[in-house]
Amino acid sequence: MSNPDVFLHAEKIKKVYPGTLALDDVSFDLLKGKVNVLIGENGAGKSTLMKMIAGIEQPTSGAMYIGDEEVHFKDTTDARKKGIGIIHQELSLFPNLNVYQNIYMNKEKTKGFVLDNAKHIEGAKRVLERLQHPIDPNERVGGLRVGQQQMIEIARNLVDDDLKVLIMDEPTSSLSEQEVQILFKIMRELTAEGLSIVYISHRLEEIMEIGDHVTVLRDGKYVADADVKDISIPWIVERMTGGKKNYPKRDREVDWSQIEPVLQVKDLCLPKPGGGYLVDHVSFELKKGEVLGIYGLLGAGRSEVFECIMGVRPEHTGTIVKNGKPVEVKNIPQMIDEGFALIPEDRQAMGLVQTLSVEKNTSLSVLKRYRKGGIFIDEKREDEMVDKEIKDIRIKVANKKLPILSLSGGNQQKVVIGKGILTEPQILLMDEPSRGIDIGAKTEVFEIINKYAQEGLSIIVISSELEEIVAIADRVIVLSNGIKTGEFFGDEIQKDALVLASYKGHHARPANTGEEQEVVENEE
Repeated sequence: MSNPDVFLHAEKIKKVYPGTLALDDVSFDLLKGKVNVLIGENGAGKSTLMKMIAGIEQPTSGAMYIGDEEVHFKDTTDARKKGIGIIHQELSLFPNLNVYQNIYMNKEKTKGFVLDNAKHIEGAKRVLERLQHPIDPNERVGGLRVGQQQMIEIARNLVDDDLKVLIMDEPTSSLSEQEVQILFKIMRELTAEGLSIVYISHRLEEIMEIGDHVTVLRDGKYVADADVKDISIPWIVERMTGGKKNYPKRDREVDWSQIEPVLQVKDLCLPKPGGGYLVDHVSFELKKGEVLGIYGLLGAGRSEVFECIMGVRPEHTGTIVKNGKPVEVKNIPQMIDEGFALIPEDRQAMGLVQTLSVEKNTSLSVLKRYRKGGIFIDEKREDEMVDKEIKDIRIKVANKKLPILSLSGGNQQKVVIGKGILTEPQILLMDEPSRGIDIGAKTEVFEIINKYAQEGLSIIVISSELEEIVAIADRVIVLSNGIKTGEFFGDEIQKDALVLASYKGHHARPANTGEEQEVVENEE
């Protein structure tokens, strides 16, 4: 007889992909009215298991039960009929449509033979107010920032009246701290109403705050489960990794004052539509073999600095100097030829071509170097270079001809990094390189950063996570509202100092003199 506290029971689910056993006889209980946390390293099988429950994929073997009834979901429509919805880690919105059209896609209300858009707009306003995001329902989704788009994705599911289970795969990866707290408040309201939530996140502090029950997977197998009140973060890490892993702290005795800068950025400005600046007279420099961290809150202007340097924002002003020579920034191909490479924050939208293989994604940035006879690709050379990169950064792939989406998130991120490294850059710009990957994969990414920095590559890393930036950076600059509010070296790089500096620009603006702002906040 079924357990009255369990909404859905998955029994010995197995999923086999070509060359990969993604799930190996995994059993899982989805508890009613609880936040069911599913956790594990990238490739552990979390998202695969959720795809079974949401009807996106079908298991190779095993069974699922709701109550005493065995259920089979041939697609997401079947799962929705049982009240199961899913919010994907990667956004699945229509950027060319407006907000209410996205929210009611495949849930349209009609008035006679026509769409009842008045009801759509009213419903969209209501659900967005509940999420404390009163976005204009007529606004085009492609024009919204990523955090707002994530809220639209959440709103799409909350307009379902018959929703019983909501699967949330990394829902906070693009949200600010304030937005995360709003989301957690909504989740508590939903579970209080009897809704069951499955929550996948790599942010361990979040799990301890919002979770009720945790299930741990490792290498496609069930490892353990427990109530959150009975466990700790070390308990989770131990079972996720099979042994404790920490971020590798850079420990290099280098007198950076004796090393010439590879890059100098002077008075970088990016105008904001309507007045003001997204980047406000920011100056800094980067030394050969140095890892420079950029820290700041959402909207601080961090990614915009990279966009200016790479030629994505031609409207910027300021001076870029590389190896003592000014660079006239024109476009991305020119900046790649100048020795710059960018690892973008959103790997799915800007880092990968999802229809191509692992091999083609890795070599995409340098195909023009592998040409022979003008129009043909030297496939032998391409093979050799891709094989070398896969080995160098330890991409776990059974066959490089497999689709890129067959890889875990952590290995997809390694492909994006490998693609940048293949251009043989002198300066590597990494925007949130560990976003959406687990602690084990993060450790591997940091080992890659250390490896190339020791070989002389100069690297700038943007990260929102304090533990990461403290561990990986030789020096950190802090941005707030587009202003440089702090610069920290060596032992000065402390979490409390970075947080303090990150709020400075929200309360006071230092006067712009047109010269480098040397606002070092480590004395407070």
